[in-house]
Amino acid sequence: MDTMTITKAGGAFCGALLIFLLGVWAAESLYHVGHEGHGDEVAMGYLIEVEEEGGATETAEAEPEIPFEEVYVNASAEAGEGLWRQCSACHKLDGSNGTGPYLNGVVGRDKGAVEGYSYSGTLAEMEGDWTPENISGFLLNPKEYAPGTKMAYRGMADVEDRANLIAYLASQQ
Repeated sequence: MDTMTITKAGGAFCGALLIFLLGVWAAESLYHVGHEGHGDEVAMGYLIEVEEEGGATETAEAEPEIPFEEVYVNASAEAGEGLWRQCSACHKLDGSNGTGPYLNGVVGRDKGAVEGYSYSGTLAEMEGDWTPENISGFLLNPKEYAPGTKMAYRGMADVEDRANLIAYLASQQ
């Protein structure tokens, strides 16, 4: 290997780096949508109104959620059994702890009351029982209901799914 080969390799590396940096600069100038350095605020999107079948335009208002208590009255334990599969990765129904505490008999049980399970500080200090409404609130958003919880679950947004799952858990005493 002589000096000319090393010089060619160094030149090829520098040329490739220059092409890469020019590509980054071009992409940034084409796709940058920020407004740093501009005095006025720049609009970043447009409102597109969509007509429905009746000729009325759709609004951004969300439909009001049906109260959990009304949905829970008509909940189906059979439908909740299918939803249990998600939970069964961490929880058990046989009285033994898994990654999470066992859930048989959870409806009506004191919060943080499973023997042999190390709860997060928030859940261990919470007062009260796991009523269907409390379980629903926890399943909706565990991190918001009990900040610092060890449960790594994003939450279950559908109120009917939560009611069905809780009805299934209530049947597993």
